[in-house]
Amino acid sequence: MRGKTLKVAVAATAIAMLATACGGSSDDSSSSAGGELRVYASEPAFLTPSGGDDEPSIYVIRQLYRGLVKYDTKSGEAVNDLAESIESTDQKNWTIKIKDGYVFDNGEPVNADAFIRSWNYAAYGPNAQNNGYFMKRIAGIKDVTSEDPDGEGPKTAPEPKAKELSGLKKVDELTFTVELTEPFSGFPATVGYSGFFPMAQACVDDIEACNEKPIGNGPYKMDGEWQHNQLITVVKSDTWKGDAGKVEKISYKIYTEIDAAYSAFQSGELDVMYTIPPARYKEAKQQYGDRLYEQPGDSFTYVGLPLYDDNFKDKRIRQALSLAIDRQSIIDAVFDGRFTPAAGLIGPTFDGARPDACEYCKQDVDRAKKLLEEAGGWKGGKLTLWANAGASHDAWLQAVGDQIKANLGIDYELKVNLQFPEYLDTADKQKFTGPFRLGWGPDYPVSESYLAPLYTAGGSSNNSAYANPEVDALITKGNGAATPDEATAAYNQAEDLVLEDMPVIPMWFSKVAALYGENVQDFVWNPISDADYSSITLK
Repeated sequence: MRGKTLKVAVAATAIAMLATACGGSSDDSSSSAGGELRVYASEPAFLTPSGGDDEPSIYVIRQLYRGLVKYDTKSGEAVNDLAESIESTDQKNWTIKIKDGYVFDNGEPVNADAFIRSWNYAAYGPNAQNNGYFMKRIAGIKDVTSEDPDGEGPKTAPEPKAKELSGLKKVDELTFTVELTEPFSGFPATVGYSGFFPMAQACVDDIEACNEKPIGNGPYKMDGEWQHNQLITVVKSDTWKGDAGKVEKISYKIYTEIDAAYSAFQSGELDVMYTIPPARYKEAKQQYGDRLYEQPGDSFTYVGLPLYDDNFKDKRIRQALSLAIDRQSIIDAVFDGRFTPAAGLIGPTFDGARPDACEYCKQDVDRAKKLLEEAGGWKGGKLTLWANAGASHDAWLQAVGDQIKANLGIDYELKVNLQFPEYLDTADKQKFTGPFRLGWGPDYPVSESYLAPLYTAGGSSNNSAYANPEVDALITKGNGAATPDEATAAYNQAEDLVLEDMPVIPMWFSKVAALYGENVQDFVWNPISDADYSSITLK
């Protein structure tokens, strides 16, 4: 997941989800609190709301910061957190009122200015913040960004016309308005994404220092600085006035190899692993029984195709590669049947998911060969299949390569030597030389979250460099729809176009499989934001 996900009177809500999100030995709210929760983590890319759009970053950011809305741990619905209200009469102009009395760890008030400055900082192009993309709906976004005339060439992008979004206006200390470029009924939901969290003035003044030791406004604060590739520790904040976290301290123990983390869990060095090595699933299920938490998930795994490489520009090549793959056989062989083969781009737990949306997602070797022949055959030499290191992607990616080689005669090699931050940087700079593994989790519970970031022109995670104006127009139509059904219809039409163009090869949707140790009393999983560390209790 590149990020992760909301709802308040939202068109096209997406939560026909889990009936419960708790595991453990007791639902008794009087369970003893306190203690240190030791959790598995991989190295985050950033610890600031404006920069962190990857899963490891967001897991930490969600404890250090809090935003306007949060997600209910059972329904996944967005409910007001720091917001007193978020209202609109036309779905384009919104008025946001903030609850009084909240502060940052350094004593600065969490007020209208805190949100406006954070969103402006993320949006301003020269700041190069990953979550700037999420500000794209706010009026004035074109004036605070500018295009680099030659990519990574010697020329530099011109200075933007403005430094602040014209669509953000302060009314008083606790009220501000947001003007969107177009109506979007899902807006109250989107602001639960961590990229919309507030930032202190001191953080914006020295973003690098704040990244190393964040100045948060959430239930936990940093205990010392970020020990890169080793440890991040947070403790209860004495300035937070909301619902307190259950444990006194959360230690994010960072591992470069997930198998090493699993061994640490087995030896009692970790209390929670939000994921487990695929090859150890059967063993974990037998060994840990009820302490292996499982539920249908919304995470999407795909093999992206670099459309910026001439070898992948013909959609028939892309369709052929997808048709050559038997997803279920890989899921059975590598993952013990745990995942659901992708039949589309929208998660099966979301409104808008359809069981047979994808024409090219079921193996059909004869058709794959025919399409490849019609496209003039494969001329790219050995196919390089990319994945990040240390996350056990090798086995399934090799199975993909084996099937493509057997069915289409295209030889391959694996490239899995980059740690996640460097891998994401390679993706952002469009330097993949072949198909690449990535995953996606929705940032808010609206089907649009599966589509716009990955497939619209300039989308924050459009790592395939895919562009189709019809797709963009249909997503815009869905965003402004008057009813959920109308929104879903437009999103589905956009999905159909993407699936025909096949800029990515959909592989499967996850099934949540997390482990918690004997020290855990109540394990809590949020259907939108995943493991809810602040709600977990220890014995």
